[in-house]
Amino acid sequence: MTTVEAVILAIVEGITEFLPVSSTGHMILAEAALKMQKSAFTNVYIVNIQFGAIVSVLFLYWRRFFQSFDFYFKLAVAFLPAAVLGFLLNDFIDSLLSSVTIVAISLLVGGVILIFTDKIFQDQIADIHEEDEKVLLKERDEFGVEVSRRVLRKFKISWLQAFLIGCYQCIAMIPGVSRSAATIIGGLQQKLNIKRAAEFSFFLAVPTITAAALYKLMKNFDVIRGTDVNVLLIGNVISFVVGMIAIKFFIGLITRYGLRFFGYYRIIVGIVILVMLALGHKLEIAE
Repeated sequence: MTTVEAVILAIVEGITEFLPVSSTGHMILAEAALKMQKSAFTNVYIVNIQFGAIVSVLFLYWRRFFQSFDFYFKLAVAFLPAAVLGFLLNDFIDSLLSSVTIVAISLLVGGVILIFTDKIFQDQIADIHEEDEKVLLKERDEFGVEVSRRVLRKFKISWLQAFLIGCYQCIAMIPGVSRSAATIIGGLQQKLNIKRAAEFSFFLAVPTITAAALYKLMKNFDVIRGTDVNVLLIGNVISFVVGMIAIKFFIGLITRYGLRFFGYYRIIVGIVILVMLALGHKLEIAE
């Protein structure tokens, strides 16, 4: 992997990680477009640079994320289904990571689902009422005098809602499905409005992708050479910066246009790829 290839993949990761378009799918497509040679390190790189994008969530939402142990436990419950299934099916999932055809079909089908989701949950998507991030808390000081202070509003989600959204996340193990899309749809199905569903998707990405990145790193540590460390660092820094921009862009876009915009995009990209494959263009990643 050259430095230029690493930079391009990191930019693609940063842009697509939090959009419902599949970051892994787009990186596989980028690999094919760049005619990159498939290697063990490439697989490690694709998963590991997602960590940089995850740090962007902590940077932008640190007040929301570091709020209570109760919230962490609910994130753990949401993370559990993907952790178990990912561990059991790790080799099978890896075998799918070189198939551009699977990515194209997933993009196409997922696009149709997003358009229908936009219609089915239109009230929740239209509900962009902004709650005050802080609430007024009244208490008495050591002298018995009532004082008021503003504290951060807790993210409201039940244990069952968290677990069921985590089950939706498991669908995203198929390349091209999109972890973000699956968890946002899960959040909408669990009665969250679009903004809260997107935010919980961001938060759930932290334990999910951190665990995946560390597991992949430990399992394939022997394939990483001295120069590869620099490539990983560069990739993570780029995905961090681009990821912050993408989050701001995404929140603004879904509150204006809902999910249908991304649905149309997925359908167009999926059809274009399938047509190219049908016409004999070789988009598969070289082994």
